[in-house]
Amino acid sequence: MSLVLDPAAQDLLFREARTANTFTDEPVTEEQVQAIYDLVKYGPTAFNQTPLRIVLVRSAEARERLVPLMAEGNRAKTATAPLVAILAADNEFHEELPRLFPAFPQAKDAFFAERAARESAAGMNAALQAAYFIVGVRAAGLAAGPMTGFDPAGVQKEFLDDDHTPLMIVNIGRPGPDAWYPRSPRLDYTEVVTTV
Repeated sequence: MSLVLDPAAQDLLFREARTANTFTDEPVTEEQVQAIYDLVKYGPTAFNQTPLRIVLVRSAEARERLVPLMAEGNRAKTATAPLVAILAADNEFHEELPRLFPAFPQAKDAFFAERAARESAAGMNAALQAAYFIVGVRAAGLAAGPMTGFDPAGVQKEFLDDDHTPLMIVNIGRPGPDAWYPRSPRLDYTEVVTTV
């Protein structure tokens, strides 16, 4: 095999990992979430922009505001997960570029002066960071339940502002009973990769 990552780590991060649908009540600590972020913040993005913003829903009051905004099939698992993260794109990420991309501090104005350009870049790069975050949750020995079945306008109104676009909701914790659906098929290498 040509991968250098230990096979057990490969299984933990990819082959054996799946979207969790139930969770135990074991808490997810602030230290765990910080360790996840401190690992995944090194994932690559264009111009080193870091548009991902994370809102951790911990309080009962915040959970009560979020659950009705979830699609019907996602409500129970969001209500019972030990931690819920709202992952959003910051459409004003460019303000940080002079600090985050010192090799070309002019990128802020050269490429991202227009709101439409910022929204496009923020959406793509925050989605990359969201994927890194999910893998980081797995690296911490936790299960992630990412979902896009929710009311984006409602989540934005309740938890964000007009400069932040919600991308997904991620339930986080230790998997509970019957946490997994059967593994769904994947496309084969030859169906995806073309050499020209």
